Amino acid sequence: MRDPQKLKAFELADKLAVQVYQETRSFPKEELFGLVSQMRRAAVSVPSNIAEGCGRTTAKEYLQFLSVAYGSLKELEYQVSLAAKLKFLASTSELAAKAEETARVLNSLINALKK
Repeated sequence: MRDPQKLKAFELADKLAVQVYQETRSFPKEELFGLVSQMRRAAVSVPSNIAEGCGRTTAKEYLQFLSVAYGSLKELEYQVSLAAKLKFLASTSELAAKAEETARVLNSLINALKK
């Protein structure tokens, strides 16, 4: 079995999830069951799917879970963009850059495993 803790993609995704929780605390209360919930679920989905994939026995299953994680990450990138447009996030928020870096690393892992 693979250890997700040893993956740079997992480390970045974990930090991103924590930051999403921290930064969405200041969103308007009416967004608690809207954008806040969606962002948090997408953010948690990324490291969760990486970890679950690491527990699978075949490379095909592992790749499938990494692909799901990547999809959740792209969803989160849009939600961060929307939150910034709605002025729920400060323009200096690092979430977009962290999500982009995580996507780059995760995509590299996926591509390396496909070879």
